[in-house]
Amino acid sequence: MKKLLFMFSVNLFMVGMAWAETTAPPKVDTGDTSWILISSALVMLMTPGLALFYGGMVRSKNVLGTIMQSFIALGVITIQWVLYGYSLAFGPDIGGIIGSLDWLGLRGVGLDPFPDYSATIPHQAFMIFQMMFAVITPALITGAFAERFKFKTYLVFLILWATFVYDPLAHWVWGVGGWIRNLGALDFAGGLVVHVSSGMSALAAALVVGKRKGYGDEPMPPHNLTMTLLGAALLWFGWFGFNGGSAVASGSLATSAFVVTHISTAAAALSWMIAEWVYRGNPTVLGAASGAVAGLVAITPASGFVGPVSAIVIGLMGGLLCYYAIHLKSKFGYDDSLDVVGVHGVGGTWGALATGLFACKAINPSGNDGLLFGNFSLIGIQGISIISAWIYSFVVTLILLKILDWTMGLRVSDEHEINGLDLSQHGEAGYSF
Repeated sequence: MKKLLFMFSVNLFMVGMAWAETTAPPKVDTGDTSWILISSALVMLMTPGLALFYGGMVRSKNVLGTIMQSFIALGVITIQWVLYGYSLAFGPDIGGIIGSLDWLGLRGVGLDPFPDYSATIPHQAFMIFQMMFAVITPALITGAFAERFKFKTYLVFLILWATFVYDPLAHWVWGVGGWIRNLGALDFAGGLVVHVSSGMSALAAALVVGKRKGYGDEPMPPHNLTMTLLGAALLWFGWFGFNGGSAVASGSLATSAFVVTHISTAAAALSWMIAEWVYRGNPTVLGAASGAVAGLVAITPASGFVGPVSAIVIGLMGGLLCYYAIHLKSKFGYDDSLDVVGVHGVGGTWGALATGLFACKAINPSGNDGLLFGNFSLIGIQGISIISAWIYSFVVTLILLKILDWTMGLRVSDEHEINGLDLSQHGEAGYSF
């Protein structure tokens, strides 16, 4: 009898322990949290880096106006994200299309982990990491209409584009219940959400806004390539958080994403430089910087699913494809001032397709094998996701810009464009000699 009571007590204790383990709330891991907070800071730095990258490529009379378009996104999108943007992008699913407004004003987004997105970091840490993606994406589009866009119209465009393009697309691809996520498409760090969306929106913007005065008839060289190279270096630096942080933990997957990000970027900088050397006769600093950005863009969707050798191929092809893509604007006659379509649109598309080719479950068991590892279906799924992102981003941006053009006007006056955005929009000059 004593033995039976003892065994019963032991079993009861074990059941209680098992129940406690299964019902215990997830605990915050300080290492994972530290990495995500650092990654958030790295991605935040990318937006000022983009401001310098773009600012150096315009004429000196537009340097402040161009820098301001990126910098102010930190203010506008932060508030939009807190009030309702995060809830639309990652909140409880409505039909696979959009998140609900249950998290309006970050209600319920607290300091405990939210297992749907991470069981080891505070929900707010995940929220602010994703915020930095939402900030930089519309800033990327500004390169397509640099030197001619009204600043007050741009502020409204930021809010509308984030609400009607970025937030729904982020939910489709990354949100729990999103239809592209459920389809099985892979986008580790934003090939579709960030680069395809900004690239196709940039194409719509270039077509609607029109060409700069004198485009094609007078030279418009970059005024400060030193600034541009510094911006490219900051983008390269910040992109380690962009891709590595998307592992949402500080373990082996973050390490792999970090490593392949660097490898792809180096390969693309070299391939762009060599292509330009052969085609134009000189390896330019602008070409090396642009190639590096093309490599960063190309590896983004694949960074959590591919190994080092695949990263080299993705980077080499990314540099070549983007280099040749930037020449299409002269053939088709649109003025994409700073090559957003060629670098982000084409680079993001190639990266998403390359994920379907080179993804390997040995790198990330939660992903999938690509075509080269015996899975023929993934490349088709990636294709569907790319075409969907293309069409949605282009069409909705086109509609938004048309509405803004009819109501507020998109372009500054001819006089203001000739004098430059720095004086006409901000009442100050970038340089005083």
